[in-house]
Amino acid sequence: MNCLIVDDNAIARSTLKHLIKIEDALNLIAECESAAEAYKNIANNKIDLLLLDIEMPGISGIELVKGLGETKPLIIFISSRKDYAADAFDLNVVDFIAKPVTPDRFLKAIIKAKEIFKNSNLFVGSKKDEFIFIRDSNVIRRLKLADIDYLEARGDYVKLYVDDKIYSIHSSLKSVEDKLPQDVFSRVHRSFIINVGKIDTIEGGTLIIKKSFVPVSDAYKSALNKRMQIL
Repeated sequence: MNCLIVDDNAIARSTLKHLIKIEDALNLIAECESAAEAYKNIANNKIDLLLLDIEMPGISGIELVKGLGETKPLIIFISSRKDYAADAFDLNVVDFIAKPVTPDRFLKAIIKAKEIFKNSNLFVGSKKDEFIFIRDSNVIRRLKLADIDYLEARGDYVKLYVDDKIYSIHSSLKSVEDKLPQDVFSRVHRSFIINVGKIDTIEGGTLIIKKSFVPVSDAYKSALNKRMQIL
């Protein structure tokens, strides 16, 4: 994993650099003294993991994460103030480490990050049994693609409707769409992607999947009709 250290304290950065050197899974891209520097590095490099301080001059670590939007790397917050932990976990981060950082505590957080990095949005198996791993709150969950009925964008989240359950992941619909097999799923609206094989009926600009009504916009109607091979 390509990682980035963001901390205004030189001693803290030095400690993290030492810990990174003894962890083979990590590749340090750069160290930054501020959120502004971090923004530039994230824009110009593929960063998989941020080791991020919270209290920094100017833009705080929490503000930095909020500003990164849907495509943000995995985040491990590192702070001397434990009272930030609740706010940190509200941002769906991997972990929160209280300073001073010990090797054991650092390794525990990295193990969690590696598991999420390895499994996130990973498809496995044949077409019949293909599945995906999603991050549902603090749980990595496996979903069989054939069980997904449709997906809906809701603000900063995407809802996955799976049989009689609903899961929410912090992502954009476009990001999820790019990772779904196009021979199974189809975009039908700016806010909806459907499993074509789950369509029951279509009438006008609405389709029905298991008694749920999903809108179909004119921009996607023609492509959907071709996909369905209507007789």
